[in-house]
Amino acid sequence: MNEDIKRDNFIGYEYRDITVARNLESIYKDSYQNFGWKLEKESSPLSLGIGSVTMKFKRNRKIQNKAELTRLQRQFDACINEITRMEDSKMTSASVVAFTAGIIGTALLAGSTFSYLSSLIVLCIMLAIPGFIGWIIPYFLYKSTYVKKNAKLMPLIDGKYDEIYEVCERASDLLET
Repeated sequence: MNEDIKRDNFIGYEYRDITVARNLESIYKDSYQNFGWKLEKESSPLSLGIGSVTMKFKRNRKIQNKAELTRLQRQFDACINEITRMEDSKMTSASVVAFTAGIIGTALLAGSTFSYLSSLIVLCIMLAIPGFIGWIIPYFLYKSTYVKKNAKLMPLIDGKYDEIYEVCERASDLLET
């Protein structure tokens, strides 16, 4: 009879380790519990850097509606990846614009230097002025491009967060049934 009791109390778990950026740590903690996962431990491995954290989750292997919960979890992960991609694209496009302006400024200053070495002072001055502007303006281009891209992407990012909340709500409802 003791064996029957022990078998009924046995719970098999499945485990999942996730490494995420530190700014997404809270959303993973809050959301993964809706898919039946319980946070066991979190750590910050030095090899991954300061900006990331590894979270260890576990859940009952025999959880009800496991297939649907797994599908919703994949949808959640896809939404998070899309948000991360959009956040990165803001910085990437602004950086490309700024680097391009900086390279053009550098090319103009190189032309100015070669003009000076060839004793073409007028051409040297004509190339140096836009060259220095090409070194000053990238900061302002970066800021303005970032702000424009941010304004364009924020509604899309907010929409993805709304989708995440809906997915988590459906998953939570499945756990309760």
